[in-house]
Amino acid sequence: MHIEREYKELEQIEEVRAYNVGNTELFKKVPKVQEPEMIPLINIIRCVQSDVNMFIPIDDGEDYIVNRIGLNILQRGHIKKEDAEGCKFSQCSPFFYEIFKEPFKEVLKTKETKTMRIYNYISDKIKTLTNIRILYDEGNIFVISDYTDRFEDGKSLEEQKEEDNANKSNLIEYFSQTGSYYKTNNEYAWTPGIYNIIDRTREYGDAYYNIIFDLVIPEDKPLVKELVDTMSPKTDTYENIIRIKTRDGNIKYLDTYLYSKFDADGNEIGHYGLFKDVTLDSYKHMTRPVDFMLNGFNQNSRLSLLVEPLSKRYEFSQGFYDIIEVNSNEYIHNKSILDNIVEDSVKEEINKLVNGEIDEINTIFTYKVHGNADNTKVCELFIEKFSYGNNIHSIGFLTDITDMRKKQQELIESNANKNILIKEVHHRVKNNLQVLNSFLNLERRAYGSNPNLILDNMQARLSSLALLHEKTYNTTDFVNINLKDYIEDQDETLQMLFNAKNINFKSEIDEDIHLSIEIITPLLLIVDELTMNAIKHAFPDDMENKTIYKKIKFIDENTCELILKDNGVGLGSPEKLINHNLGWEIVNSLTRQLDGKIEILESETGTGFKLVFPTTFNEEGD
Repeated sequence: MHIEREYKELEQIEEVRAYNVGNTELFKKVPKVQEPEMIPLINIIRCVQSDVNMFIPIDDGEDYIVNRIGLNILQRGHIKKEDAEGCKFSQCSPFFYEIFKEPFKEVLKTKETKTMRIYNYISDKIKTLTNIRILYDEGNIFVISDYTDRFEDGKSLEEQKEEDNANKSNLIEYFSQTGSYYKTNNEYAWTPGIYNIIDRTREYGDAYYNIIFDLVIPEDKPLVKELVDTMSPKTDTYENIIRIKTRDGNIKYLDTYLYSKFDADGNEIGHYGLFKDVTLDSYKHMTRPVDFMLNGFNQNSRLSLLVEPLSKRYEFSQGFYDIIEVNSNEYIHNKSILDNIVEDSVKEEINKLVNGEIDEINTIFTYKVHGNADNTKVCELFIEKFSYGNNIHSIGFLTDITDMRKKQQELIESNANKNILIKEVHHRVKNNLQVLNSFLNLERRAYGSNPNLILDNMQARLSSLALLHEKTYNTTDFVNINLKDYIEDQDETLQMLFNAKNINFKSEIDEDIHLSIEIITPLLLIVDELTMNAIKHAFPDDMENKTIYKKIKFIDENTCELILKDNGVGLGSPEKLINHNLGWEIVNSLTRQLDGKIEILESETGTGFKLVFPTTFNEEGD
């Protein structure tokens, strides 16, 4: 008889292998030291399938009184409980005492539960396996043991280790919500974890098609097509988030990693795929930062966000499909869409962008819906290319300005509000996008290593500007816009975007304040910047009653005052904000656009800002 020990770092469990231990060696009949103590809930313990064993420490933890022994151990040792209970552990079972002596000391000292796994070998074959948990409770040691007979088939040590490793892998896949496959000779071999992800059992024919890709929702089919089109000896790995719909209707988000092997001639000889179900980790069922941005545009049918429009890895908000009047499930992204653009000069400019001759395009064109010259729309397009890491990416906006152009023509013909119309045409769309582009460039330089922060900031700005566009499309008065309506809608949008952070947005706005769109635009962006700063820095996660408060009122008939405060942890050092904060630079730039003045308020709690700005611009300075 001998014992081997090994600590498994991956599983964080101590494994003990005992060789050639007979049942008669488990216990010896020795004199009883004391009568066993009564154990609370003894009737309940008897109904538990696991063995519950209790030991009372003596001699400063060097030995123990056996107070209770479980049924399985008694049966294996062919002894009666009265022959063991009340005896010294070291005397009645030297074998188990040797195994548990040090683990018992550790649990007595740390009061933390310890897990063990004990294999009993006869020669090189596993006879039994017992899973052990050692617990401390009110000065006593409890050992919970689960006894397994599944090795009585006489498997060799190597055979059993191979089976154990497979079982461990399956268990790890189950708890980590992962699964994988291998594809060789055009056949798939799927691990059990895959079936746990797709909520079904193995079926005949699973080896002959990709049972994951078969479930991908239509919106993500382009990602699968990209995989098929781009995998090559030069691009042999692929990573992305894809969404599947299981047979019972559940949408799941899978973090996907694929790796292919090619022969010397460039032919694929096999590939490996790993999938992790990250649905439960997602916020509102979205795991990628780009999903947050796209979601901010989904309710806008005239303004569309274009992510990667110059590649097959494109993702567009719903507004794009509304503009071109094609169902997103049916749309195939390629250069053929340019055939519906009327202006040849615009087609040539877009081709230069695709071919890398230019890095940016900002233009207006006429689009024939489905190629029909009787159904046209006037659209504004902005696309910029930028590098991140070793790759070139692109982002853009497509805006349907047909109604705006129609209103422009009507105003020109009636000679009404001519100066305001010119400002609206030139500033309302183009300048807003250029402002966003400038902010994006600034933040890429400042936060290039943290793209998620850039996307979060952009989402709040885009949501406010999308709101501004949406509310002003149906009005012809761009001078007397009620500020209270805009702020209340902005609060509702921010509340929805940051609902998970449990922040209250409260505003008191003088209902008589009416401003032009040229003033409201930078004012809303300033509110966005100060609000985002408070959301990111002011509130600890466990704080209750988080509040961001705004008040805007007249100081005199030509001047307004904005007070924005939070009840968070406070600013700390105002100098640090002023000297080293990109958001503060953006706020100051927008304040200059307003001809206003901004200052940081002194406050015992939280952080506050005061912005004073005129209600009209000097026409001569425009």
